[in-house]
Amino acid sequence: MIKRSRLRPLRTLGHRVTKRIWRLGAGARFFGLTLISSGESFRRFHLIIREVYFTGVLSLIIILVSAFFVGMVLALQGYNTLQRYGSSEAIGVLVALALVRELGPVVTALLFAGRAGTAITAEIGLMKATEQLSAMEMMAVNPISRVIAPRFWAGVIAMPILATIFSMVGILGGYLVAVPLIGVDAGAFWSQMQANVDWRLDIVNGVIKSLVFGVACTMIALFEGYDAPPTAEGVSSATTRTVVTSSLTVLILDFVLTSFMISV
Repeated sequence: MIKRSRLRPLRTLGHRVTKRIWRLGAGARFFGLTLISSGESFRRFHLIIREVYFTGVLSLIIILVSAFFVGMVLALQGYNTLQRYGSSEAIGVLVALALVRELGPVVTALLFAGRAGTAITAEIGLMKATEQLSAMEMMAVNPISRVIAPRFWAGVIAMPILATIFSMVGILGGYLVAVPLIGVDAGAFWSQMQANVDWRLDIVNGVIKSLVFGVACTMIALFEGYDAPPTAEGVSSATTRTVVTSSLTVLILDFVLTSFMISV
């Protein structure tokens, strides 16, 4: 009895590790099936456009409001720091680089996971719970190509657009604080920004990050919804896992991508 009680934590740990590895493999297989089934979705491009509206356009409000206040806070904090070193005119560079390189893609991905990702997971989970996916299979309709693939590509398309809008609105918020409120010269704000923001090193790398985050967040949301137990508790747990897993994945990928981009 003593030996069994001592082995119980080890068995529990082994079971959890095995379950995580199994889910990782199932997710990779699910991702591969989605890519293979994407051809039919592109032939029905109106399905993707409809999902772009659902995941992208309906997320604009939270993106715009968050970006505006993030830019304003960046300008306030940046000005207080730069003023100590006599570089307050470089506030535009600080705001632009912080948004384009990091905050734009990362915060957009976190907001996307919280708003659109949870909605996707709940929708797919409810479709599974009400046996709509099984009904499609009975009618010889592939649910991966009809339901999953359009939502996946819609998320991949919407994420870079949302991240770009986030950066633009954030820069506008920083400008409104730095120039009219604090009194920084408008010409210096824009000229130094244009001179120091590089197209390839800053803007292109930010777009690449947003694309990777779009793939990760959308696929996690879809897989959690498709794999959710067909119960109310199962769907709610899958929605929670979507937010947690997507947030951690975005932060880990951000570190990996930043390290790679700096080394290159």
